[in-house]
Amino acid sequence: MPTQIQNLCNVALVGHAGSGKTTLVEALLHAAGAIRTPGTIARGTTVCDFDPLEKRQRHSLDAALCSCESHGRRVTLLDTPGMPDFIGRAVSVLAAVETAAVVVNAATGVEAMTQRLMHEAAERGLCRFLIVNRIDARDARPESVLSQLREVFGRECLPLNLPADGGRAVVDCYFQATGRPTDFGSVAAAHETIVDQVVEVDEELMTRHLEQSGSVTLAQLHGAFEQALREGHLLPVCFVSGETGAGVPELLRVLSELAPSPLEGNPPAFLRDEGSGATPVDVRPEPDRHVVAHVFKVTIDPYVGKVGVFRVHQGTVRPGQQLYVGDGRKPIRVTQLFRFQGKEQHTLPAAGPGDICGIAKVDELHFDAVLHDSHDEDHLHLKSVRFPPAMLGVAIEAEKRGDEQRLADTLHKLQDEDPCVRVEHHAALNETVLYGMGELHVRLLLERMTDRFGVHVRTHPPRIPYRESLSRSAESLYRHKKQTGGAGQFGEVKLRVEPLPRGGGFEFVDEVVGGAIPGQFIPAVEKGVRQAVAEGVIAGFQLQDIRVTVLDGKHHPVDSKEVAFVTAGRHAFEDAALQAAPIVLEPVVRAEIAVPSDAVGDVAADLATRRGRVTGQSTLPGGRLVVTALVPLAELIDYAVRLKSLTAGEGAYTLDLSHYETVPPRRQQELAAAWNRHARSP
Repeated sequence: MPTQIQNLCNVALVGHAGSGKTTLVEALLHAAGAIRTPGTIARGTTVCDFDPLEKRQRHSLDAALCSCESHGRRVTLLDTPGMPDFIGRAVSVLAAVETAAVVVNAATGVEAMTQRLMHEAAERGLCRFLIVNRIDARDARPESVLSQLREVFGRECLPLNLPADGGRAVVDCYFQATGRPTDFGSVAAAHETIVDQVVEVDEELMTRHLEQSGSVTLAQLHGAFEQALREGHLLPVCFVSGETGAGVPELLRVLSELAPSPLEGNPPAFLRDEGSGATPVDVRPEPDRHVVAHVFKVTIDPYVGKVGVFRVHQGTVRPGQQLYVGDGRKPIRVTQLFRFQGKEQHTLPAAGPGDICGIAKVDELHFDAVLHDSHDEDHLHLKSVRFPPAMLGVAIEAEKRGDEQRLADTLHKLQDEDPCVRVEHHAALNETVLYGMGELHVRLLLERMTDRFGVHVRTHPPRIPYRESLSRSAESLYRHKKQTGGAGQFGEVKLRVEPLPRGGGFEFVDEVVGGAIPGQFIPAVEKGVRQAVAEGVIAGFQLQDIRVTVLDGKHHPVDSKEVAFVTAGRHAFEDAALQAAPIVLEPVVRAEIAVPSDAVGDVAADLATRRGRVTGQSTLPGGRLVVTALVPLAELIDYAVRLKSLTAGEGAYTLDLSHYETVPPRRQQELAAAWNRHARSP
């Protein structure tokens, strides 16, 4: 039978890279007796960093699950990557837990990912703990970091324990009212401050505490403590060293006894239908109701196939059961359930509310899918996760001829696994572009394609989707005549081309009168014109913002055929367009760039060198600003790397196409020359 729901505890460890999350998980598992010896990152022996790429990089690249038994509860820990390039893997697991434990490095304090992940956890309504790790490091400054946490996140950040003996131990401040000396502060004062903060959410407790100081017991305080966590009225701070184990037993007790169960956390934000018509749905952690589960992670193993990891929110899932995926009409069958301990999988007889488990070999599973056993739950979905857009792109093509389908299948698998991977095929450019969150993300995606799926690719910078247009009106007459001894070909077309305002697209107008070109041949003329429009006339790019008007023509009662008018229409358009001062247009994007306030000057100066125009600024919480600018897309090929350098990895941006503008004359000459060389090459 599933573990009793009140005895479950699901915690996601999130935080900036280098804060020591994976090492801390090892220490917690060892303290709980789940493993005999803590593994190390240097040796590649940790429970959670088991992927060969993770061992090579010595960094977590994906979320991993493990669990242990402690103080009568089963604590499930989700270790997540901390590098900004992999924030999508960290954010996606928040839907599976009640508690986010944000790990902070005692030497470096609050960093970019610390703030972003605290904000994401708050948006999801999660209870949050702050864990200050590596308190025994040579450059650790735990007292200063505590002050910084309170400055950035508010006075609700209160320590549940304090470092002692220079970071070699910690002293509890919650379960006991007094204690031995600490490195800073006093146990009695810290205990009193926590109690004062907690009782503020319960009027009866607050009255008793004020009238009879010290009369409120920990048992009586528990409910108010959970309420304070749910409301964000308390952000507990714990000090620990995952490396030496200092504070690890104390942290394990805090998570086991104070972190909320699925019954105590804020309920998940399930909705029915989409958009403005979406309505909240009451999903309760009760084992006897209809099944509602949410897939928050998908992995694809070349040997096992697709593995979906999901959290059960309502009902009970059992092997042999049939479930629906989203709004699917055809059910899937659960052949086997298993729980994860790093890369190991342990079979489960059943999974109830609060359980996190996996199923394999179900192709219909996908990230963010809702699993259910009744059509009453059709159109149900969890509140969407907002991932930062993947902006760094690389054009790819199969190294071996014939591998195109394997490449397409592999790209699909990468997208299934990683919600921050984007793949676009630009038909006009005959180019496939793989987009990631940054240079490291893209590089590791390419390595994974080779190592795991055996697909080798060539890469190059993506081409810019330039366009062509016209500067003035022009007319042209073209006669196509071909005699081969038998039936010939004849078609004559006179047309006019003229520019339209930017964004006008393409218009084709028929003004032929008197049947000079029979009506059945007008579509052939348009077909020829559209062929020429797609191929361009000076640089090989599609034309836009133009109107083509067919004015006149001639036909032959025997030799006129569709192919003749296709050819005549094409050549007439090309001749007219070359007389109409053709120009090359470049895409200009609207960039919104979120940066620390002290980096705004550098970012604005860099945009100026890229022909960018800053159009505005707005303020974000946490001392950040959003700079809005219009920038030619061609100037932003390497911008993800440059922004990371200018902002110490704290910058992020989004791009939306704004409009097209004429390229500088020199650039037009370069593009035209390159196209002519390509067109003339054998």
